[in-house]
Amino acid sequence: MNTVILKAKKSPKRIVFPEGSEERTLKAVKKIIRENIALVTLLGDNLVIRKKLQKLRVNSNNLQIIEPLKSERLREYTNQFYQLRKHKGITLENADKIVSDVTYFGTMMVYSGDADGLVSGAIHTTGETIRPALQIIKTKEKYHRVSGLFLMRVKNKVYLFADCAVNINPNAEELAMIAMDSANTALQFGIKPRIAMLSFSTHESANHEVIDKVRNAVKIVKKKRPELIIDGELQVDASIVPFVAKIKCPKSVLKGNANVLIFPNLEAGNIAYKLVERLAKAQAIGPILQGLKKPVNDLSRGCSVEDIVNITAITVVEAQNII
Repeated sequence: MNTVILKAKKSPKRIVFPEGSEERTLKAVKKIIRENIALVTLLGDNLVIRKKLQKLRVNSNNLQIIEPLKSERLREYTNQFYQLRKHKGITLENADKIVSDVTYFGTMMVYSGDADGLVSGAIHTTGETIRPALQIIKTKEKYHRVSGLFLMRVKNKVYLFADCAVNINPNAEELAMIAMDSANTALQFGIKPRIAMLSFSTHESANHEVIDKVRNAVKIVKKKRPELIIDGELQVDASIVPFVAKIKCPKSVLKGNANVLIFPNLEAGNIAYKLVERLAKAQAIGPILQGLKKPVNDLSRGCSVEDIVNITAITVVEAQNII
């Protein structure tokens, strides 16, 4: 994260926070401004936010505060959203009500170029953060999937876990896309990806249609991205513990040193990251939303101030690579 934060500081981008009066967010913003990690826009009630900033001794002159209902951009955003969604039956009146919501308003800022990225989720659900992004910013390609990745810091090691936030039961093609996007995310942050496609079987130690999905996903990745180091299906111990790998899969290219772990479904991924976070005292940073045209990132509602600072730095770096 030190490397990511240093990279963010070199060219800070404007990040919008729809949860502009949320206490952890404001404490994070204090550090973000002090360390020049990002240019900050807070959405919400102007007076409420200013009072809270004053209490935290944050100079409000160093950031932007916008009340969506009072913004001169509201009508323009409403018209843009109407054009984007009228084929779905949205009326202009509906569009006005929808865009007045802070998350939709913030997403319209990113779409219009008035902000470079968005961070939300301290008090909103993942769905409330992702839905506007899917409707407005959309995915990189027509058939692309958005997925949620966590950076997991376990003692002195960093792992990437995906998908832990979005796709409930991805098929082989979708699983392969998640793996390739996760590899790109790793490279973006200076990590050489070593990808393990996880299952309850290691190299045909068991057979089932759910294992076939993982095996097929590996084949797709190898065909589309032959330069990537990937193996599967693998049990998690065979993917990250070298002496176990020697026993269970001695011919594996990973040799028990995987750093990108791709879970077969959302249930497994979500349970795994929370278990590691709580029982191993790991730091979970994310979810980082992969596959969108512009960066929108979700927070866990149990996030800390440090989590918000970290995901903001990540969002800035993602924006640097787009702009």
